[in-house]
Amino acid sequence: MNQNPPRSFDVPLSRLATSSPGATRVLHRYALDYCCGGATTLGDACAAAGVDPARVAEELEREQASGDGADWTSRPAVDLIDHLLDTFHADHREELPRLIAMAAKVEEVHAKRDGCPQGLAQHLRAMLDSLEDHMQKEEQVLFPMIRSGHGQMAAMPISCMEEEHEDHGRSLERLRELANGFEPPAGACTTWRALYLGLAQLERDLMEHIHLENNVLFPSCAEAD
Repeated sequence: MNQNPPRSFDVPLSRLATSSPGATRVLHRYALDYCCGGATTLGDACAAAGVDPARVAEELEREQASGDGADWTSRPAVDLIDHLLDTFHADHREELPRLIAMAAKVEEVHAKRDGCPQGLAQHLRAMLDSLEDHMQKEEQVLFPMIRSGHGQMAAMPISCMEEEHEDHGRSLERLRELANGFEPPAGACTTWRALYLGLAQLERDLMEHIHLENNVLFPSCAEAD
């Protein structure tokens, strides 16, 4: 266990997120934005969230000691790109249409019930459109540049992707608002509960996706020879 947790309080969340493969699990558990809000220090983020930073630091220490998961900071950029495509790009395209259909069903069937997430399906459709446009830019422009060894010349498309990541982060915040923090009301039907479980997983996946690009892949391009 970390004997002096305060040493971590002035460290940015983005650096903590890359300190060990399991660090993002801890940060997400406490709703600390390590992707778009990665420049914020652990102390400031915990203060804003009303979280004990010592507790978070201790859990991060345990994750680092466990050594579980893949360490993408030590892998070639092309391997990380393959992982992003096979895991996140593919999953977003599969999961979002399913979640949109479930949200539309919940809104239709439970329109008169308190807590019904009105506007959720529309918001998810907008998220899908935005993500699809974003992923196509990566697949057609940015990733081929990096694969061909021209990552250092990709400053402009990377800047564009980072700006769009900020938009995705705001979309996730709105998603949480519409879905009541992914907490279904008492007596919610199976579809409603399954929908919120799926949305919580979408949030985790999209945050991990953005983190791996912002904090691992993009910096590796700037550091490439």
